[in-house]
Amino acid sequence: MNNEKLVGDIEKLPSNKIYININHLEKGMYNLNIVYKNRIIKSTHFSKE
Repeated sequence: MNNEKLVGDIEKLPSNKIYININHLEKGMYNLNIVYKNRIIKSTHFSKE
């Protein structure tokens, strides 16, 4: 696995929306976990084709 660290700056996003850009992910199935206070509050699966 590539341990390359990616860093970027975004000026300001709306506080009630989260954007996930999957352009550079490889094709396949992914599991997305949303964590709050060290607990998974939402888990979902998606695929990039």
